[in-house]
Amino acid sequence: MGFSPKHAIPLSNITVFGGACANTILNMRKRHPLADRPLVDWDLILVMEPLTIAGALIGAFLNKVLPELLLTVLLVILLSFTSWNTLKKAIRMYKKESEEFRRQTAESELTKMARDDDEGDEDEDENDEEAKLVEKPSSQEDNSPKPEVEETTARDEPMESEQEQKRNAELDQIYEEERHVPSASVLVLVTLFVVVLTINLLKGGGAFPSPFGIECGSRGFWIANMLMLGWILIISVFVRIYLVKRFEQKKRCGYQYVEGDIKWDSRATLVYPFLCCFAGFFAGMFGVGGGIVKGPLMLAMNVHPAVSSASSACMILFTSFTATTSFVVFGLLVEDYAIICLVIGFTATLAGQLGLAYLAKKAQRNSYIAFSIGGVVLVSAFLMTVQSLLSMAEGEQHHSGGICGHGD
Repeated sequence: MGFSPKHAIPLSNITVFGGACANTILNMRKRHPLADRPLVDWDLILVMEPLTIAGALIGAFLNKVLPELLLTVLLVILLSFTSWNTLKKAIRMYKKESEEFRRQTAESELTKMARDDDEGDEDEDENDEEAKLVEKPSSQEDNSPKPEVEETTARDEPMESEQEQKRNAELDQIYEEERHVPSASVLVLVTLFVVVLTINLLKGGGAFPSPFGIECGSRGFWIANMLMLGWILIISVFVRIYLVKRFEQKKRCGYQYVEGDIKWDSRATLVYPFLCCFAGFFAGMFGVGGGIVKGPLMLAMNVHPAVSSASSACMILFTSFTATTSFVVFGLLVEDYAIICLVIGFTATLAGQLGLAYLAKKAQRNSYIAFSIGGVVLVSAFLMTVQSLLSMAEGEQHHSGGICGHGD
C-alpha cells in the first residue's frame, strides 16, 4: 500500500493487538476442557514469555546484520519444518479422536446389553442378600478374640487421619487457587513488560532518538540492553524456583494432573525455557510474530490445543501492547489507518474464534485447532516464498546496514 517499513510495522502490530484483545476477551470466560480452572495456563506463560523476549532481543540484532535473502531462505525452511510437524501432530490427534469415538460407540452398545442381562438377574441377587443376612450372626460370634488388635489400630488411626486431613486440606487449597486467575502471576508479567518497555524507550534505537541522548551502538546503548537481559534472567530464575516448589507441593499432596498438563519439575523448568528462548530467537531474527512460533511449540510440548491457542493469544496481548505503546510514544503510528487496522484485527479474530469454536464443539474435535495452526504456518511459508521470488524477479536488493544502520 506504499507505506515505508517504519510505518507499516506499527500498523501490522496494532492489527495483531486488536486480534489479541478479541482473543483475550473470549478466552477469559472459557474454562479448561478437562479441569475446573481458566483456559489460559498462566504457569506456562510465566515460563515461556520472559525467555522468549530474551531470545527475540538477541535474534533482532542478527536480523539487522544478516543479508535479507539468507533470512528469507532460513525463514521459509523454519516455517515449512514447523508446519509439517504441527500438521503431523494434528493428524495423529484426529486419528486418536476417531478411535475414541469408535470405542465410546462400542461401549454404549455393550452397556445396553449388560443392562438387559442385569434386569434378568435381580431375583438371584435378592436371594444372595437374604443368605448373607442369615449367616451374619454366626460370623460375629467367631470374632470375639480380636479386641487388642482393634484397640491398637484405633490408636494409630488418629495420627494417620490427621496427616491425611492435612494433605487433603492442602490439596483442596491448590484446587481452589487454580479455579481463579492467579493475580500474582499476572503482576509478575506486567512488571516484566513495564521494565522492558521503560528501558527500551529510554535507550532509543536506530529509528528514534533516546530522551537521555543515548546513541545506538554506544556504551550506554549496550549497558541498557544488558540490563534488560539481566532483568529477564532474574524473573526467569524467580519463576523457576516458584514452579519447582509448586510441583513438590503437588507431588506431596497427590495432585491429579490432566492430559496436556506439564509437570514443572527441576528438569522441565530448564528444558522448556531453553526451547522458548530458541523460539524467541528465531522470531526476533526473522521478524515474525511470536505466536507463529509459540503455537506449534506448545503443541510439540503436548499442551492441550485449546490451552495452547488461548495461552499463545494471551502472550501476544502482552507483547503487542508493549510494542504498540512504544510506537505511539515515538509517533510512528499513522492514527487514521491505525483505528481501521485495530477494528479489522479485532473483528476478524472474533469471527475466526467463534467459527472455529463452533466447529470444534459440534464435531467434538480439538484437532481442528491444531490443523488451523499448522495451516496458517504453512500458508505463511508459501507466501514468503512467493514474495521472495517476486522481489528477485523485480531486481529488488536490500542490504543490511548494521545494528544501527539503515538498509537500502
